[in-house]
Amino acid sequence: MRPHASTGNLPAELNHFVGRRRELSDVADLLKRAHIVTVSGVGGVGKTRFAVRAAAAAAELEGFSGGAWLVELAPVRDPALVEHAVAEALGLTDHTTRLPRATLAAHLAGRELLLVLDCCERQVEAAARLAETLLRQAPGLRILATSRQPLGVPGEHVMVLEPFAEDDDHATDAVELFADRASAVLPDFAVDGSNRAAVRELCRRLDGIPLALELAAGRLRALSVDQILERLDDRFTILTRRGATGPARHRTLRTAIGWSHELCSPRERLLWARLAVFAADFDLEAVEYVCASPELPADAMVDLVADLVDKSVLMRRDTACGAVRYLLLDTVREYGLGWLRELGEEQRTRARHRDWYLGFATWGELEWFSARQAQVARSTDRELANLRAALEFSLEDPQEFRIGQFLAGTLWFYWVGCGRLAEGRYWLERALAADETPTGQRAKALWVCGYVSILQGDGIAALGMLHECRQLALDTGNATAVAYAVHRLGCGALLSDDLPRAKALFEEALGHYRTLGELNSNVIMAEVELGMVAAFSGELERGIEICEAVREACEDHGERWALAYALYTRAVIAWWQEDPALARQLAAECVRINHEFRDMVGIVLGIEVLALLTAAHDAEEAAVLQGAAGGIWDMVGLPVFGSRYFAIPHNRCEELCRAELGAVGYARAFARGSALGLDAAVARALASREATRAGTGSAPAGNAKPARPRPEPGAGGYDAPGADERQRA
Repeated sequence: MRPHASTGNLPAELNHFVGRRRELSDVADLLKRAHIVTVSGVGGVGKTRFAVRAAAAAAELEGFSGGAWLVELAPVRDPALVEHAVAEALGLTDHTTRLPRATLAAHLAGRELLLVLDCCERQVEAAARLAETLLRQAPGLRILATSRQPLGVPGEHVMVLEPFAEDDDHATDAVELFADRASAVLPDFAVDGSNRAAVRELCRRLDGIPLALELAAGRLRALSVDQILERLDDRFTILTRRGATGPARHRTLRTAIGWSHELCSPRERLLWARLAVFAADFDLEAVEYVCASPELPADAMVDLVADLVDKSVLMRRDTACGAVRYLLLDTVREYGLGWLRELGEEQRTRARHRDWYLGFATWGELEWFSARQAQVARSTDRELANLRAALEFSLEDPQEFRIGQFLAGTLWFYWVGCGRLAEGRYWLERALAADETPTGQRAKALWVCGYVSILQGDGIAALGMLHECRQLALDTGNATAVAYAVHRLGCGALLSDDLPRAKALFEEALGHYRTLGELNSNVIMAEVELGMVAAFSGELERGIEICEAVREACEDHGERWALAYALYTRAVIAWWQEDPALARQLAAECVRINHEFRDMVGIVLGIEVLALLTAAHDAEEAAVLQGAAGGIWDMVGLPVFGSRYFAIPHNRCEELCRAELGAVGYARAFARGSALGLDAAVARALASREATRAGTGSAPAGNAKPARPRPEPGAGGYDAPGADERQRA
């Protein structure tokens, strides 16, 4: 799930943290004087767990007002996605065409914040470049990285996290860790005189590596400590004869994991290998599809998964919604992937994995137009790492390129509806560049990429893609793609203030949709956009009629995302009709819905209206809200799309606030709002006080003027545009 609090996103500790007192003190001292500290060490030594504990302590004691944020880089296979992963962890959404790195730098520039970059070794160069850029532009930023090798960033301080050693207090820590994890397996287990020597010997033989100790503790379900020692001794011998190479501690970790592997049944080993294709956590249904075969039937998966959990190979995760998911630790996953390659099954299993997530995306596209829309958003958030892996696989092999185009296009609901425009465009452009064959898959990717580009404010690129899509669709007889291309061309016309052309294109698209029998959130959105055209053209009753029809359709199908834009349109009309109470109610609901989906465009449009309505009785608070909206527009793109119609509420609000506060007072209040994070901005907008008087609302103190003046034609355009405005358009 995406973070919602400004204090960070560090996970809760599910079991007892053992030892490391001296190292925690050392890293705390380093973070006081260094901008970047890298915790290095062998795989399995506990770098991630240590960094999370250290970050939590630092955030509490050192006053990082922006919180401590964990970025999990282990699932990231493409260096270009490192920046997206950081933005994802921060809950930062950017609709503009800026590079994610620039967005991150702008977001972090004025904040005191601790960023934990975990598992950098797979993308060490990309992580290093990003860290250096951010540190140069954000003086209040501190980075705590974990990696099996230093990043090489100027000013980096490296702290090597050693295994629990035998010659100091860490020997006690190793025994304590083993005892703690063993008691989770056997509640009555305790280290006493009968087993203390054996436990200490086990800790010594495993070189005090925490992951190895935890895996060994898991064996107590079936073996005594002495039996573990005997079998461990056998494993050392066998794996050494197989030619294990590398540092001793690497061999020890491989031995510990390999020993767990040897203790698994043949079917458990095969499942372990196939599970390695999952980039992050996963559910049982995915396992049953991806990993099933005649020798590993789907109906055996429940028991096999439970066995791997019992053996501490799989980690169980309970989610907030009550579902159970499973995770392979990164080192355990790498071991399984090695076996999968030796079996010659990697390509087949990755294809099965991709097919499952293609089905998942198709389900999401269908269910987006239903009462399960919020569930789709949450589920897609949760599966993002696996969806990225599926896209990556599809764009590596020319035979899979068209499936990659289809998958990237099918996820339009997530790219657009859940504030993922930048990442969506990245995948769509990669998919389009991979294969230029005029197919239905390419047509879909073209209209989706065109739509994304319009919302990013890149109209020139969007027009090129949409015109190509329409021509391709006409040439191939793809009536569905024609409809979507025409619809999105209408969006471009609307945002560029060409209302007559927008109206014609929306009506043409809706005609195509009706002929095709198409009904989904895109179709509903075309209706909403036609309602916007009516409202901006001064046809207020027609706008209300369209919005009411949209509301009824959305209620029938449980649709809320497109409904939020109808609520925005209806709120603007209510303001023009001098009904501020209704306008506030509608705009607030628009913000609430869009905040749930993290749709930045819908959020900021609603806040602009709420700021205007607040200006009628509290100019200073309205200016704060305008500042908050300004900060969000920085992430969305061109403020109010550069449109004079969408800018009407903003311009009227600014005029009222400046008249009441003066230029200096307005600038101060605006700056306070600009410093608010997204969640704080939304909370403040929704909590803004309602007007204390009915009707048009009270004017700011000392300025007895109506909330919505009626200037002469051409004098500012704050009224609902009528015939004169249509003539100018």
